[in-house]
Amino acid sequence: YTRSTRLLAAAAAIWRKRTGIATGNQPHFCLRRRRAAGRPSRQETSGKEIKMPLNMQQLLDYLQTLNISVSTNQHPPLHTVADSKLLRGEIPGGHTKNLFLKDRKDQYFLLTVDEDAIVDLKTIHLVIGAAGKVSFGGAETLLELLGVVTGAVTVFGAVNVKEGKLNLFLDAGLMQNEIINGHPLVNDATTSIAAADLIMFLNATGHAPNILKLTA
Repeated sequence: YTRSTRLLAAAAAIWRKRTGIATGNQPHFCLRRRRAAGRPSRQETSGKEIKMPLNMQQLLDYLQTLNISVSTNQHPPLHTVADSKLLRGEIPGGHTKNLFLKDRKDQYFLLTVDEDAIVDLKTIHLVIGAAGKVSFGGAETLLELLGVVTGAVTVFGAVNVKEGKLNLFLDAGLMQNEIINGHPLVNDATTSIAAADLIMFLNATGHAPNILKLTA
């Protein structure tokens, strides 16, 4: 027996002795298995809809339901623009850099620009209508809102965002490319999509993009 079992057995014997219950009619004792740490109980999840973010394959399936044709190339994980240029291989079209920003009113913005573009963070709030100067959104909010981790920020993350929770901007210069490239929610692949289809996709997610000159 384990120590817990022996203690319960001893407690049961004392209780039987005090109440005069015969051995054959003793009450049933059981040990409850402890719930794993961090795992919600049935009560904690009851009545609540928990939406898990889409993964890469689910994103590609969703694009297919919109009759949007894309191509996806696998490559080593890319964490920076320098990594992308070095490791992605030859993929035609405009390659993106994404800035996940917030203002003092906790409004969130996603700016998608060309990988070589320079965005003046001291003045961009005047362009996008933010409440004062902006800063980068945190990793935890990024995961919660877009369903991606740092290093995999992407315009395709709009598929995971609730309508009205994100202000999305595309740089006008970037959209002059016929093909736009972005991570399909992970940074070890690049998905190429026609510029017009990207706008169609974003509209379908409920996040009509603002197309403005965002670069300095």
